[in-house]
Amino acid sequence: MNLLYPLNVKNKFVFNPSPRDFIVDEIPLYEFSGKGEHLVVHIRKKDMTTWEMIGAIARYLGIKNRDIGYAGLKDKNAMTMQYISLLAKGNEERLKTFKHDKIKILGTQRHNNKIRVGHLKGNHFKIRLKKVLGIQRDKLDSVLKWIKEHGVPNYFGNQRFGTDGNNWEDGRAIAKGTLKMRNRKTKSFLLNAYQSYLFNSWLSKRIELSLLLQEFSEGDAEKIFDLPEGSLKGTKEQKQFFKLLKGDLMMHYPYGRVFELESLVEESKRFVERDIAPTGLLSGKRVSRVTSIARELEKNYDEEIGENGARRYAWIFVESIKSTYVAEKAQYELSFYLPKGSYATNVLDILRGGYATTSSVVTS
Repeated sequence: MNLLYPLNVKNKFVFNPSPRDFIVDEIPLYEFSGKGEHLVVHIRKKDMTTWEMIGAIARYLGIKNRDIGYAGLKDKNAMTMQYISLLAKGNEERLKTFKHDKIKILGTQRHNNKIRVGHLKGNHFKIRLKKVLGIQRDKLDSVLKWIKEHGVPNYFGNQRFGTDGNNWEDGRAIAKGTLKMRNRKTKSFLLNAYQSYLFNSWLSKRIELSLLLQEFSEGDAEKIFDLPEGSLKGTKEQKQFFKLLKGDLMMHYPYGRVFELESLVEESKRFVERDIAPTGLLSGKRVSRVTSIARELEKNYDEEIGENGARRYAWIFVESIKSTYVAEKAQYELSFYLPKGSYATNVLDILRGGYATTSSVVTS
């Protein structure tokens, strides 16, 4: 199948995030031991954020929000299952009488330690698309096949940027010193949003380059991107859609250490085999930067931010993909698994018939 195929097909469907049409199931990073001083609680919530859910449980138990551990934040407009933890002593019995119209406790078990952010393997999604008529079903099947083979870009989703999609602007103002923010937690949140915006902007540019190399020569791409002559040698022949560049920093997939790309030929093979994947920069302190030609693009999205930086996968692979078409309702039901830190909206963007750009991710 042509690598550009999803970009040539515009699919029409309706997706309105709701507990009926959007279900997220958190997959723990490890098995819980069944013993220890901490109580792990399996929660199902709907129409509320993770913070709202934690607040409701904390108020009922008479403890502070920070006493409750969680692995990741889940969507508000969805039915989501996730795990939280708290000290068992003084809470285990009281929790048995907890009732809430938007929260259901699915089960509890003991564990040795508190759940912390990042203690999850990934998430399993179930999504229902509506008003899928006629040939649209076949188009979705074809694009889903492409996604299964090639993966999707790892953009930050629009929920990262607030209700109006522009909280990164306050983050930029804080980074540049034109806005003062006393609340440390809010300041960090806004700076993180700006880091995410810069990452999305960089990723959009790298995808633009990959698209260009599908249609033009390496020399033409160098001229269009104002890059040194010969700097893109060896990129066009790579089999995967997202092209690697000299100087890229790679990471073992789906988790592992960061290392510098040594051979375009060999590393692109490992990328196709899903053994490694390229990374993008979350600007900040104490983080490695790419070198060579990869730096020519990354430096435009690298700014001084008073937060620790990180490397994030630029490209991810979608697993356990299943789909069903309900003809009498014109509904297309699909399910899939993504590693932690990834957004289901990236899959939906490809299904609509295009790759996400910075503007569509932030404002849609």
